[in-house]
Amino acid sequence: MKRTGCIALLEQLAAEGAGYLFGNPGTVEEGFLDAMRAVPSIQYILCLQESVAVAMADGHARATRRPAFVQLHSGVGLGNGIGMLYQAKRGHSPLVVLTGEAGLAYDAMDAQMACDLVAMARPVTKWATRVVHPGSVLRVLRRAIKIASTPPMGPVFVALPMDVLDALNDEPVIPTPRLDTRSAPEPGAVEALACLLAEADHPLLIMGDGVTASGAQEELTRVAELLGAEVWGANSSEVNMDASHPLYRGLLGHMFGRESTAVVSQADAVLIVGTYVFPEVFPALSGVFRPSARVAHVDLDADEIAKNFPVDLGLVADPKRTLTALAEALPGVMTRAQRTAAEGRMLIAREQREARASDGDGAGMPALLLRELASRVGDEAIVFDEALTCSPEVNRALPARRPGHFFQTRGGSLGVGIPGALGVKLACPDKTVIGFTGDGGSMYTIQALWTAVRHGIDAKFVVCNNGGYRLLDRNLLEYWKERGIPEHPFPGSFDLSSPPLHFVELARAMGVPAARVSTEEEVGPALDLALGTPGPFLIDWVLPRESPAPDVDRRCGQ
Repeated sequence: MKRTGCIALLEQLAAEGAGYLFGNPGTVEEGFLDAMRAVPSIQYILCLQESVAVAMADGHARATRRPAFVQLHSGVGLGNGIGMLYQAKRGHSPLVVLTGEAGLAYDAMDAQMACDLVAMARPVTKWATRVVHPGSVLRVLRRAIKIASTPPMGPVFVALPMDVLDALNDEPVIPTPRLDTRSAPEPGAVEALACLLAEADHPLLIMGDGVTASGAQEELTRVAELLGAEVWGANSSEVNMDASHPLYRGLLGHMFGRESTAVVSQADAVLIVGTYVFPEVFPALSGVFRPSARVAHVDLDADEIAKNFPVDLGLVADPKRTLTALAEALPGVMTRAQRTAAEGRMLIAREQREARASDGDGAGMPALLLRELASRVGDEAIVFDEALTCSPEVNRALPARRPGHFFQTRGGSLGVGIPGALGVKLACPDKTVIGFTGDGGSMYTIQALWTAVRHGIDAKFVVCNNGGYRLLDRNLLEYWKERGIPEHPFPGSFDLSSPPLHFVELARAMGVPAARVSTEEEVGPALDLALGTPGPFLIDWVLPRESPAPDVDRRCGQ
């Protein structure tokens, strides 16, 4: 049956199970958006700025592990969304971005809003293309969905000229097949990997979000326990291992390579699983691994293996299947002495964990608010963490323990905390979802509060308001230290206190009830109000602007 390309495209999205289309409308997409009434199963989530739409879709895709769909408006809208698309690409989120343009008929005219959309999108997507024939709208869309959802997953982009969508289309609607990529390594390769790790006196595991993508958390933990190996995260923004486990030590550096080097160079055998090394702004160019260390890397993404540093053994394979086989092989290759040594390392890790736990959760209002919040929500709540320099305190009070219940910012784009939490809440409507963000980061996407009210999205938000870009303070301290520059006042451009940002008033202006917390006495009533109020709620958590602790970067995800 012939119908317009607009209707055909929407029918295809419905067949893919798309319940939402995140976007901001524009003139060249108006025919497509007008046609949405013909496919009522898809709800349009109206966002007031394109970065909000992309970040909401990113949160939704992370929570569902399925493609999320975004509509952006021509070159201007795509430009606004590029920062968040970079975030999605770094985090391997399967987004399908659809952007309209005036039409093929106007290619020669250099008309208003005309630009090379594919060239704009290509650096921040896994694949970018333009539909140039009415008979290939659904063919191209299915290809885009397949590419986005096949590991290594990532965002894709499709430019849709208006005249192509307005033309009649007789393509059949066929759901896109999901490819099975759960390949297992050869038994000989598994045995070689087991021997490499069993012979180590100080084995180390580096994990990333490929573990979550594979569902390999239990298998990773089992391997770590058999080896008595410390586990560190690199590009690890979800629950790849229970954060309360004695062998879990936290995140490697995000900013400065020497922080990762200080940890990794102690190991004589390193297993990297589901990530690349190393996701830092200023990575070490050499000397990360001990010269005699043996390195193995397991990932479905062949490009990431041995990309920056040589490895002794590289396995392009599914992490879950590989770790399952490795856990089965290790007892058979480990000598009694090696098993005893591994048990000793495990005992030491437990003692160290108990010692850290005995230090308590800290004192003062910051620890109190988080402790009181944890006592109210337990481990059932989902946390979206863009607290950055406050993340260590958030993670101590609300540790990332259950898969699907913790998401952290990744990729370096500020502003994901509020819209990311909204996307997660749409995916998990029966869960309490709490989004942490900073005063600086929140202002990138504060319009998302309006979207929360518009669509009745019952997420809660905490703005960590310390009056400045505190992470920049920390990074500048490192810069001064490296170059022998005496400490002096931070640049005024890092300060957000003059004029102050009134988050309660901002939230209320968009229909979101809010409360300000600046004293210990205000903590309990504000939390009770936030959790007891139907719909979205924002807490403006006023904090002092203090110099961050030396290791805050390794634990804050930025």
